Amino acid sequence: MEEIQSQSDHYRSSSSSASSPASRVPSSNFFYLRKPGSLRQPISFEDSPDWEDTDIEVRVDEGGDSINAATTPASPSLSKLNSGSLPSPPLPDGAVITRKIAGASIAWKDLTVTIKGKRKYSDKVVKSSNGYALPGTMTVIMGPAKSGKSTLLRALSGRLPDSARMYGEVFVNGTKMCMPYGSYGFVDRETTLIGTLTVREYLYYSALLQLPGFLCQKRSVVEDAIDSMSLGDYANKLIGGHCYMKGLRSGERRRVSIARELVMRPHILFIDEPLYRLDSVSALLMMVTLKKLASTGCTLIFTIYQSSTEVFGLFDRICLLSNGNTLFFGETLACLQHFSNAGFPCPIMQSPSDHFLRAINTEFDRIIAMCKSWQDDHGDLSAVNMDTAVAIRTLEATYKSSADAVALETMIVKLTEKEGPSLKSKGMVGNLTRVAVLTWRSLLIMSREWKYYWLRLILYMLLALCIGTVFSGLGHTLSSVVTRVAAIFVFVSFTSLLSIAGVPAQMKEIKIYACEESNQHSGAFIFLLGQLFASIPFLFLISISSSLVFYFLVGLRDEFSMLMYFVLNFFTCLLVNEGLVLAVTSIWQDIFWSILIFVSIQVIMMLSAGFLRIRSSLPGPVWMYPISYIAFHTYSIQGLLENEYIETSFEVGQVRTISGNQALQNVYDISADSNSKWKKLLVLFLMAVAYRVLVFVLLKFYVRKNLFVPKLFLCNQNTRNSR
Repeated sequence: MEEIQSQSDHYRSSSSSASSPASRVPSSNFFYLRKPGSLRQPISFEDSPDWEDTDIEVRVDEGGDSINAATTPASPSLSKLNSGSLPSPPLPDGAVITRKIAGASIAWKDLTVTIKGKRKYSDKVVKSSNGYALPGTMTVIMGPAKSGKSTLLRALSGRLPDSARMYGEVFVNGTKMCMPYGSYGFVDRETTLIGTLTVREYLYYSALLQLPGFLCQKRSVVEDAIDSMSLGDYANKLIGGHCYMKGLRSGERRRVSIARELVMRPHILFIDEPLYRLDSVSALLMMVTLKKLASTGCTLIFTIYQSSTEVFGLFDRICLLSNGNTLFFGETLACLQHFSNAGFPCPIMQSPSDHFLRAINTEFDRIIAMCKSWQDDHGDLSAVNMDTAVAIRTLEATYKSSADAVALETMIVKLTEKEGPSLKSKGMVGNLTRVAVLTWRSLLIMSREWKYYWLRLILYMLLALCIGTVFSGLGHTLSSVVTRVAAIFVFVSFTSLLSIAGVPAQMKEIKIYACEESNQHSGAFIFLLGQLFASIPFLFLISISSSLVFYFLVGLRDEFSMLMYFVLNFFTCLLVNEGLVLAVTSIWQDIFWSILIFVSIQVIMMLSAGFLRIRSSLPGPVWMYPISYIAFHTYSIQGLLENEYIETSFEVGQVRTISGNQALQNVYDISADSNSKWKKLLVLFLMAVAYRVLVFVLLKFYVRKNLFVPKLFLCNQNTRNSR
């Protein structure tokens, strides 16, 4: 304790000297927003100010689906935030504003989360955390990296990974219960948006996937979400832009991802790092927008690493974490008082969040070691002169014995002693409707993605033109058989290899699926059906355009039925290829490795396709079995050759003729059965189905296990804890 006291006194003296009244610059430009209902006044960072603590009472109406917050004095500063204009004149003393809100209270008690292998010395990521969040307020979970912020947020929202175990109690409106679908929203740190859609289109399709009901109702909900996140100026702008126009900036993109969750009009909104990768201006605009959203009654809980002074003043409550331990929970300004009481007052020229993280982030110990022998013109680096471990122990011990901890326990008892109305599910959209929405949305995306779809169509036609011109003018003599087989092999193999151009687009589709699946907006089977139905017109357009160019340049049999089989065979081959691309991108969710693996698979299949060496002569253990049987090139080329040469004959001399099958016996293995080509087509179709089934399994188990999909374990807390 002597060591702790000496470190605290040393830090207090340096901080106080830096912010003494004699040397302090006027602090009229430093403002904080007090909790809702307090006036905006300049405060000194030397010592936390005193204020009257106004208890917030939560009253539950019988039979209602909302909670009424206690009335609070009107605040000019909040009027400015909510209206976006100059502050309104102050109301007379005693004037109150009663607002019925649709939020929900949430409280957690002795919440502990363990994840095996997450920490080096302990599996406990969050340790005995207590806290609450009320409707119409913003509660921020703050702390340095790896302090347990995101884990606590996911524990409250029911999105922990399978390897995590949660102990403790979570109450929603005073009831131990899970939050049903539509009652809450969760915005991850990084969200995949669809760049080829406008903001309004993106939110409208999200509403179609989430909300049951009439289209007119969904349009009004979308407009409300756009207005709530101040996106009116960007509503008709493409999210990703195009070649002549830039897309949305990171700040607008972040607000679009939040607006997507607002479509459901949730009671509680969880946001992981809303200021992630935002500059100071965008961060302030984001927090003012969220403050405006909270004023409508939504309960906001989010994590944050650090913030500017202006942003810090917008918070209502703060939960300060370090290495999973709660160092403080309470009103924002009370945190300043808490640090001052512990011996670490915030200097006048320093942001409070920077000061908090400076005191509890152990990484600063490395900076201390670097700066010990370094001096500048002003002397030592006076702000970096305390032991972080000592500060953490001091803050934790001070908080446990403080009035803030007692007030927290009292508030949790108030919120949990009486059960309020349970949150109701808003219903889910039917699977057929979701398939139709995903199909239509994918068709719209493909029509606008010129780089991955229309350019790909042009490349296929150019490749078919090149191959056709190289192998043109072959004639129909016996000597042309080998060359025509080579032409068909090159066409099938190279066009299949060209499917590599679709890897980026398919990877983007997988990421969009993962994002929507984590929020229960989609599913593996629904995604695959929508993607399949949307890709069929595009693949058929590629197959018929490329086939026509190749077919007539090479001079294949001039019969309509033969041409249609060629188109159908090539179309099915493209379907198999699309399934293979989806499978590869599902496993290797990296564009470099996906392209490398896809090319390797294609080359191996080309080697065993039976042209470079007749299939019956391939080495048995590997190349014959199983590679030549799982290579779709084999069945596609066999079907096309049987379509071309079955029931044909070639003259040998003047008196002898041989069949097309005999002409190919030393070039390629085909069957003499006239129906064999349809069997090959059936095999290709079954392979396309098999690849889709493989992708379904990968999405369901491999991709899904990397997602934080909502679980209903909050309903079964007692069962899990007893185990």
